[in-house]
Amino acid sequence: MCKTAIFFGDDLSRYNFGRHHPFNSNRLYAFWSKFRSENLHESNQFTIETPVIADEQTILLFHDRDYVDLVKRSSKDGKGFLDMGDTPAFEGVFEASCYVVGSTLRALDIVMNNIDGIDHAFNPIGGLHHSRRDSAAGFCVFNDIGIAIVEARRKYGIKRIAYVDIDAHHGDGVYYEFENDPLLFFSDIHEDGRFLYPGTGSPLEKGLGKAEGTKLNLPLPPNSTDDLFVDAFKKVEEFIENVAKPELIILQCGADSLAGDPITHLNYTSYAHRYATLSLHKLAHYYCNGRLLALGGGGYNNNNVADGWTAVAKSLI
Repeated sequence: MCKTAIFFGDDLSRYNFGRHHPFNSNRLYAFWSKFRSENLHESNQFTIETPVIADEQTILLFHDRDYVDLVKRSSKDGKGFLDMGDTPAFEGVFEASCYVVGSTLRALDIVMNNIDGIDHAFNPIGGLHHSRRDSAAGFCVFNDIGIAIVEARRKYGIKRIAYVDIDAHHGDGVYYEFENDPLLFFSDIHEDGRFLYPGTGSPLEKGLGKAEGTKLNLPLPPNSTDDLFVDAFKKVEEFIENVAKPELIILQCGADSLAGDPITHLNYTSYAHRYATLSLHKLAHYYCNGRLLALGGGGYNNNNVADGWTAVAKSLI
C-alpha cells in the first residue's frame, strides 16, 4: 500500500500575488476543499504535512546572490515587479517564496528517506518552473524544482533524474538551466509556444553537447484534448524507459492545461492528470523505489485546479 504526503497550510497560501492576479490564494484552498470533500484527508494512505521554510543559503544553491538580494529588498516595500510585468513584488514575497522551496525540499527528504513509509509527496504550490537563476518570470520567484534537483544530487548522491512537466506552459526555467546536463532527463508536454508564453519548447530543443537527446519537448496545438495528450505521453513513457532509467522522478502537474483555463488554450480533462500520474507512479516503483515528487505548477480556473490536483493525489496511492 502506497503512502503519500500532501503539503497544506496557510503558509503556502502566502505565495500569491493578490486576489485580482491569476496566481492567488484561492487556488490552494480550492484543491484542499475538493480533497476534503472526498474524505481523502482521513485516509491512512495520506499524511498531511505543514509547510516548511527554506533558509537563504538553500536558495543560493541555485539562484544568484544579486537576484536573491533583489527579492529580499522588494519583499520589504512590496512595490514594483520582479520581472517585466507578470510577477509583482509584495510585502513578504521573499518569505512566501522560501516556504514554497522549503516545502518542496521537505517533500524530497520524505521521499528519499521513505519517512514513515511514505513513497510519494505532493506540494501543490511547488513547481515554479519559469524562474531562472538570475530572474523571476511567469509568476515564479524561486525555482523550487531547480533547487530540488541540485539538492537531490548534493545531499543524496542522486544522478539520473527524470523531470516531467504537463503544465500548459513550457518549463523554460528548468529546461535552459539544465540544457547541458546529460543526467537531467527532461520531458515536457505543453501548448505550442507560437500561441502561448513563454514561446519556447520546440521539438528541436533536445539538449546541448553531451546532453543532446536527454531532453524531450512535445508541443501540442491549441484545443488539444485528452487523446492527443495520451499519445504524447506515451512518448514520455518510452523516453523514461529507454533513455532516462531514473533514480528519482519529479512531476510538474500544472492544471492550466485543462479546458476552461482563462489564460491557456488546451482542452484536457482531469483524466490527463490521472493518466500521467498513474503512469509515472508505476515507473517510479519499477526504476527508483517509488521515489516520485509531484508539484502543482499553474492552473487559474479553481474548479480545474481542484479536479486536476485531486486526481494527481488519488493516483499517487
